[in-house]
Amino acid sequence: MKFYDSIGPNPRVVRMFASEKGIQLPTVKVDLLKGENRQEPYLKQNAFGQTPALELDNGSFLSEITAICEYLDELNPNDTLVGKTPEQRAETRMWTRRVDLNIIEPLTNGFRYAEGLGLFKDRIPTIPEAAPGLKRVAQHNLAWLDKQMEGKQFIAGDRLTLADVLLFCFLDFAAGVGQPVPAELKNVTAWHGRMKARPSAVATAG
Repeated sequence: MKFYDSIGPNPRVVRMFASEKGIQLPTVKVDLLKGENRQEPYLKQNAFGQTPALELDNGSFLSEITAICEYLDELNPNDTLVGKTPEQRAETRMWTRRVDLNIIEPLTNGFRYAEGLGLFKDRIPTIPEAAPGLKRVAQHNLAWLDKQMEGKQFIAGDRLTLADVLLFCFLDFAAGVGQPVPAELKNVTAWHGRMKARPSAVATAG
């Protein structure tokens, strides 16, 4: 396998997930700031022009971080971060989807349309006037999650899952671009501190 890596929270999700599972991924750096991801030959590997991508041993490519992580999980199911049973896997996918659609998507587009506008305005359709509203949506749904996490160690309860890795990487990124976790969200704040102390988080920081 070969991992096409870059700056940003998306590739970090895969790096942290792989680190948690003890998987070493040979990497190729893609220069996001220079737009290398929007040019050939990278577009042949991921036609959508986003990072990361994973080249499989048969020469095919996977993109989309949740798909890549689930593939890596199936390669080593003994230390699963998705689930050992159909019920656990369904629960992980439920929380992963909730986190992705309700928090990460508005959070990320809020950044792209505001602080990241200079980088993204010539690459994707942008709606600067939507940025404040999208950020409010992300904060509202993060507050909802804070209530759901009362008494829990991780998002899905007592087990670390893909949902935790996904949300952590994006909240860590958001803190540096004007969208920190509000201090009054005690459960999410405590969870974030526990995640940040994990060796996989330390190894993939920066």
